[in-house]
Amino acid sequence: MKNFALIGAAGFVAPRHMKAIKDTGNKLIAALDKHDCVGVIDSHFPDADFFVEFERFDRHIEKLKRQGTRLDYVSVCSPNYLHDAHIRFGLRQGADVICEKPIVLNPWNIDGLQEIEKETGHKVYNILQLRLHESVIALKDKIDNGPKDKIYDVDLAYITSRGKWYQISWKGDVSKSGGIATNIGVHFYDMLHWIFGDVKQNIVHIHNADTAAGYLEFERARVRWFLSINADTLPADVKAKGGRTYRSLTIEGEEYEFSEGFNELHTLSYKSVLNGGGFGLEEARTAIQIVHDIRNSSPIGAVDEFHPLIL
Repeated sequence: MKNFALIGAAGFVAPRHMKAIKDTGNKLIAALDKHDCVGVIDSHFPDADFFVEFERFDRHIEKLKRQGTRLDYVSVCSPNYLHDAHIRFGLRQGADVICEKPIVLNPWNIDGLQEIEKETGHKVYNILQLRLHESVIALKDKIDNGPKDKIYDVDLAYITSRGKWYQISWKGDVSKSGGIATNIGVHFYDMLHWIFGDVKQNIVHIHNADTAAGYLEFERARVRWFLSINADTLPADVKAKGGRTYRSLTIEGEEYEFSEGFNELHTLSYKSVLNGGGFGLEEARTAIQIVHDIRNSSPIGAVDEFHPLIL
């Protein structure tokens, strides 16, 4: 049994990490969040110590270590801009770290964390759960075993409607979340890179507070992408049914279904790490570079190869 600490216990994704820790037969010994609405812990680890102040959490971890309790892993589910600092904390506590996406906001942060990995001898792992999705694995196998010289035409759209709270929260602050493409798109960019190879071109057509779209060219794919949290961008047929979410991936005009099968991906991610696998810092680099470049590009508008949902 391994001992875990969790930083960021009150957010949307934290219960998936709690479940993964429990399902893999391990123990959550301490959790931290500045918000105290964390009753979900009772469903998994009611005996876990809980803190709303980092300083007290830090001292508690030190006390446990002095008493002989080993901290094996720190799970990081805090807001995006805090990941780097919280990963550093975990490494310097002598633990390995499992961090939600995006692992950091900028590619140079990866370089700094790799230095601390070398100093401490501990590892950082990123939750890149789409690489463990059966349908995505099958798609990668199909592309890998297809014609080696074929360049695929791909359209990706993801709309997940959010209310007015979104822009008031840290997610609406680009300096904290990285913007819309980082916050809801980074795992899709990782999936595309994993399947279709290195990036050759990155063009941004639109990028504002609630919607982003652009064109990515990989070694084996030309990708038009569209991301939004604005319900007004939903296709008419989805709106007519009262839908709030739309996900579409087409390859050579054929719809590719991967909307199911997400429930156990965090547990699979934890199992992989605990069994000596997992996805490390270098594997996360390309997606972080993509979102960094999107965030710092000047949008060119609806010209050239743009996603049809822009219109």
